[in-house]
Amino acid sequence: MRSSDGSALRLLLAEKHVSRAVLDGGWWPRTWDPEAELPGLIVALSARYGPVRQMQLSGNVWQGRIRRLAAGGLVVRLGWFNSMDPALLVALTERGDQVDLLVVPPSTPQPVAEEAMKTAASSGNLVRAPQILSAKTIASREKAVWDNEGGSTTVASR
Repeated sequence: MRSSDGSALRLLLAEKHVSRAVLDGGWWPRTWDPEAELPGLIVALSARYGPVRQMQLSGNVWQGRIRRLAAGGLVVRLGWFNSMDPALLVALTERGDQVDLLVVPPSTPQPVAEEAMKTAASSGNLVRAPQILSAKTIASREKAVWDNEGGSTTVASR
């Protein structure tokens, strides 16, 4: 799938919907501009789950609060909620299905983003979106400190 700017859409969805899984996948937008980022996502989700009719997003990080967005022959209503965690996006389809996605911040380093999306798309995932990002970010920082401080100081015995 492609983004509205022609670049590859950074989306990883679970192979199949598992009711016990907390999330249905992960998405890594390039910016916080909904008009640039959401059309490609709407098209991809509609192809997989059926036509998307509404999306719910955090009002705290996205630039602008448009109410409707045309994409892929659909007009999708957008709801902005300040109480919603920025790490979560909820899409509702015409069939009444709910698709919950981890939203990885655009500035996230690629290895961290990819690992977070893999975790979110895992059929056995029981971790919520904010906790996935926190865990991956902390692990990434710890590795950076470890590497910058010389790594292991133990000497392998011969």
